[in-house]
Formats: sequence, structure tokens, C-alpha cells
Amino acid sequence: MGLTSTKVLVLAVVAAVLLFAATIWLWPRLSGRTWRSVLGRVGMLLATQLALFAAIGLAANKSFLFYGSWADLFGQEDQMGVVVDHAGAGGSKEAQLIGTQALDVPGGNKPAVGGQIQEVRIEGRDSKIVSPAFVYLPPEYFQPEFKQKRFPATVVLTGYPGIAMNLIKGLRYPQTALMQARAGKAQPMIMVLMRPTVAPPRDTECVDIPRGPQTETFFAKDLPRAVSSAYRVGTKPQNWGFMGNSTGGYCAIKIAMAHPDKFAAGAGLSPYYKAADDPTTGDLFGGDENLKKRANLLWALDNLPAPKTSLLLTTSKKGEDNKKPTAEFIRKAKPPTKVSSITLDSGGHNFNTWKREIPAVIEWMSKKLTA
Repeated sequence: MGLTSTKVLVLAVVAAVLLFAATIWLWPRLSGRTWRSVLGRVGMLLATQLALFAAIGLAANKSFLFYGSWADLFGQEDQMGVVVDHAGAGGSKEAQLIGTQALDVPGGNKPAVGGQIQEVRIEGRDSKIVSPAFVYLPPEYFQPEFKQKRFPATVVLTGYPGIAMNLIKGLRYPQTALMQARAGKAQPMIMVLMRPTVAPPRDTECVDIPRGPQTETFFAKDLPRAVSSAYRVGTKPQNWGFMGNSTGGYCAIKIAMAHPDKFAAGAGLSPYYKAADDPTTGDLFGGDENLKKRANLLWALDNLPAPKTSLLLTTSKKGEDNKKPTAEFIRKAKPPTKVSSITLDSGGHNFNTWKREIPAVIEWMSKKLTA
């Protein structure tokens, strides 16, 4: 049974209720002052509280999809699927097709109606990084009248640690993109859905680490090239956008700023503006202060040429700690950089907040890109 399954949650709730009932029932028998009675009371209370916390934690995880599997929870990377000698949609060796799945929408079993999600294996030519990804193809991609049409594409990243499936099941990016397109609020877009952790379990913060994973090269160069070779996506910056939440939001803003020749726009949902430095990241810069400064986006606004790109930042008046640095970022930005923002009255660093922002973010991104 999976970590997010209803059965696991129900079992945890039942266990908590039974342990609570057992504690009430057995308490009179454990009322003595002997060491066995004391130990029994402590044991019953501890077991009941652990079961209660487990039930609450499972319920919260099922709602927000912080972790998608037991392996993800315990920091163990899931095994990759085996590629069985078939190439990606465009015959690309750098984006190999692993499998397909229907979109969870009415008519989703027909690609020309609901689009399709393809699981692929991206091989980075320059970075030498190999990572799984999901590619959402809109229904127009499969319709005969659009068979010669190219589509804009957007890279979408989770936070850290995250799993790419969270973007589909939890945040519902493809479903929202489909609904926005049907409502005429956004053009059909291809989405490349990934986690920023392409060298698990290390949090590389989307930077090229000296003598380590070249994550920035993977996202800025290898990924767009691989996808463009496999699907009907252009190779010009106006064909590509980048978005994400939390760590993914930092990555989106940083890479759009550093590579305006690759991405016309970047959107960060609850982003931060300086590379994290903790046990999950290790030494990202090898003692190079210039690399460390470059990974600080507020420093970059003050000290590097303003990039010709469009950026969208989200925050909340209450509930998020990025409100002040977001205001500072907006104040520091200067032409030709264009900055937009979304500020909710209240929110948090969670899926419920981002779900309220994603429709507007997709609409904004659609206006910045062309096929």
C-alpha cells in the first residue's frame, strides 16, 4: 500500500482510535505505583500519541503530497523504468519514451480530446545528467489540423525534494493548462514536468557545482535541446518558459535571468532569491565567491547587466516569509527586465496556495511565449 493511499490513512485512523479506546479501558488496571504500571501507562500514552500523529501526518501528506512514496519519505530514490528500444515522439536519443498515461479529465483517454502525458528519460549531452520527466502534450498536438504546428513549451519544477507526479496529481498543472486553453485564456502549451533534484538525494539548487553535477547546464541547455529534438517545439527563447514552486521557483527565476537567450519568461511561485546552504546542498560553489554571488538573485540585479526576460513572482501579505525579498526584487529590477507579481491576502508555502495562483501564472506565461 502506497504512502498516499486511502487504505493506509484509514488504517492509521483506526489504529489511533483503537489505541485511544484501549488506553481508557486499561487505565484503571494500570493505576498502581509499581514500575510495571508506570511503564504500562507511559507505553499506552506514547503508542496512542504516535498513532495520532501518524494519522495526522498521513492526512496532511495525502492533501498536500509532500512525499509521493515511502521511498521518497525515507530519502531513497525509486528505481528508473527500463527503456525498451523505442525512441521519443520525435525519434530523439536524448528524450527516450518510457510510457504514456491519459489525463485525469473527461475524455482524457483520447489524446485528441484530453491530451497525453508521456514519461521520458532525458539524457543531458553536455551535463551528462540523466533524469526522468513527464511531458504533457495538449490535445491540439494530436489533432490533424495542427499536425504541422509547433507549440510553446514550459519547464515546470517541483520544490525540494518533491516528485514530478506531484505536479500532475497534486498541483494539476496539465489539467489547469487544458482548462485555461479551453476557456480561451491561454494558448495550448507543452509542459515538461520535473523535480529539481536531478542528482538525488542532493539538492543542487540548479547550479553548476564545481567538480559536481552540472545542473544549470542540464536545465538551461540539455533539456530544451532534448525536448525540441523529440517534439514540435521551437528552439528560440520566445518558444520557452520556466516555472516552479519553492526551490523550483528559485530555479525558474535564476535560469530565466541567467539565460535570456534560452527562456523568454520565468515564473516563481513562492520563490526564494538566494541559493540554500544546508546539509542537503553541501558545498555548492567550491569556495568560489563569484559563483556564490551569482546564485544570489538580489545581488545579480545590482551587479550584473539586466537580462531581457519577463519574470513573475508570487507571495502573500500574510503567511509567507518571501514577502519582503519579493518587494526588494521588484524594486531593484530595471529594464529590459520586466517583472510582474501576484500577492495574495493570505497564503502559505503549500499546495493550496499554489493552486490558487497556477491558473493566473499559466495565463501570464501563455502571453509571453509564441510558437
